[in-house]
Amino acid sequence: MKNTANLQERVEILYQEAGSIILGKKDRIREAFLALLADGHVLLEDVPGTGKTTLAKVFAQLLSLDNHRIQFTPDVMPSDLTGFSVYHPDRGEFVYEEGSVFSNLILADEINRAMPKTQSALLEVMEERQVTVEGITRKLPAPFLVIATGNPYGAVGTELLPEAEIDRFLISMTLGYPSLEDEIQMAMKEDRTHAIEKLQPVFSREEFLEMQQAVELVRKTRENTKVLRGASPRATIALVRMARASAYADGRDYVTPSDVMQQFPYVVRHRIQLSKDAVEAQLGKDDVIEEILKEVPVPKGGEMA
Repeated sequence: MKNTANLQERVEILYQEAGSIILGKKDRIREAFLALLADGHVLLEDVPGTGKTTLAKVFAQLLSLDNHRIQFTPDVMPSDLTGFSVYHPDRGEFVYEEGSVFSNLILADEINRAMPKTQSALLEVMEERQVTVEGITRKLPAPFLVIATGNPYGAVGTELLPEAEIDRFLISMTLGYPSLEDEIQMAMKEDRTHAIEKLQPVFSREEFLEMQQAVELVRKTRENTKVLRGASPRATIALVRMARASAYADGRDYVTPSDVMQQFPYVVRHRIQLSKDAVEAQLGKDDVIEEILKEVPVPKGGEMA
């Protein structure tokens, strides 16, 4: 395989690399990574200058993700995000031009400075991972994640985020000011932009997709009402390993969604305990596992390494 190092060791390396740029915030780095791994969006609410933008750039670099930064201001229009059609006289037709949301990781900087109509345009994008322009729906690349920064409410030019939009974020947190020691160390370090560019990716985009799908499947075993006790995080690691072994046995150096789906029943069957309701309904573990597989959509965006 492309990288056979222990998964937990590589995650720890990711924390260390991110921590070399964002000093003294290991707990925040961990929470942000967990949210992204769970295919969720992150809202960072803090005063300017605390490293919110840097956090997004660091994750884009370490996870090999294409990224766009959108600086939200009152003049940013919904079409800037979703795209629009432009007439080409030489071709005699309108041609769709992709908006800035067509990327893996979007840094929505100062999101609460945008007008409500523009903020609302993010709703379908964040929830459905797609945009609809002129009646045509287009899927966004996978993964699609948003890290948004917001200034404290009441600051000049800020708007209240709609409740429906706030609810699209899996977590929210603040970074806060660094400690005295960390701030001194930051002042002595090289330019952070240059330092971020020097970071080596810890996971490929395809590997990150693979982990996302494994996490989602295992997490569903804990949410299903027919399951009394769901699979533990150890099952997630086991599923990733089995998916890679499946790919290797088939002569491939990349993992496909079908590898993960095929191995899921074998990995979790002995790790779940059915609820009383499932037993009374005469459902077996295989029935419940099949139901879970149907709940989790196959990620789009290519093969997974």
